Amino acid sequence: MADQEAHDSRHESKEVTYRIRHATSYVYGDSVTLAHNEARLTPRNGPWQVAHSARLVVEPTPAFMARERDYFGNWLTLFALQEPHRHFLVTAYAEVTVRAPFLPDPEDTPPWEEVRELLTKSHDPDVFEAVEHVFESPYVQLLPELREYALESFTPGRPLLAAAVDLSSRIHHDFEYEPGATTVATPVATVLAERRGVCQDFAHLMIGCIRSLGLSARYVSGYLRTRSPAGQPRRVGADASHAWVSVFCPGYDFIDIDPTNDMLVTTEHPTLAWGRDYGDVSPLCGVLLGGGQHRVEVAVDVEPIDDEDDDEPD
Repeated sequence: MADQEAHDSRHESKEVTYRIRHATSYVYGDSVTLAHNEARLTPRNGPWQVAHSARLVVEPTPAFMARERDYFGNWLTLFALQEPHRHFLVTAYAEVTVRAPFLPDPEDTPPWEEVRELLTKSHDPDVFEAVEHVFESPYVQLLPELREYALESFTPGRPLLAAAVDLSSRIHHDFEYEPGATTVATPVATVLAERRGVCQDFAHLMIGCIRSLGLSARYVSGYLRTRSPAGQPRRVGADASHAWVSVFCPGYDFIDIDPTNDMLVTTEHPTLAWGRDYGDVSPLCGVLLGGGQHRVEVAVDVEPIDDEDDDEPD
């Protein structure tokens, strides 16, 4: 997962095209005789993002591979390996253009209590879709201590987006970004108590805070454009997968916020998938027979490219 210093998103370009390479390598201690896998490594399309090309290369060659949409509309690639192997490599290539969304003035959004009431009464299809992100999910428990933490930002009558931005800022300043301090299975309550984690943890934490108030928030997976220090060459493989939060705001659909970097999301966050929590958008997961102990390595490159350079990655 990635982290970088917060910056003023108003200075970003209105549109950026990226070439993305995401490689995941497994090395097993014993032979794997059968593996069934699913990958969510194909970027979404929408008003804010256009995926010009995307492909997935798997080694060894799968006996079966198919692509379909999952419940949330994410691209899901299914594949099976049916020959013995001790090394497994999945490389996703994509070229996407990310456009800056229209972001309202946070103070001009509705009071958060009105949004909560709307979510309980409206029959509008767009609101109904948001309702499924109000409830507890496997990685996001709704706890009294999360509600208590959230209410410091969600004061009576405060505009929804202003409160959400304040909550994101508090998480950014109150919690330490510490790779290795947590795992996928670390409960939100532990993250809140120990005040440390990575982007995945901060996204789950913020989602839990918002849902504990009866509001709607979903988990978003994707990438974060990172910048090399001045005068130094860009480091290949230095980027990483990333996670952030999307908050439902009537009139604006969902608005993305990155609590790890204390910023509203614009053009520096190519999107892969979204769902209730990490379990719905895991980039790669599956079941296998054999393997024993294993080692996994992930390398990600997110490279801005010129408009005229439209060659597909090798």
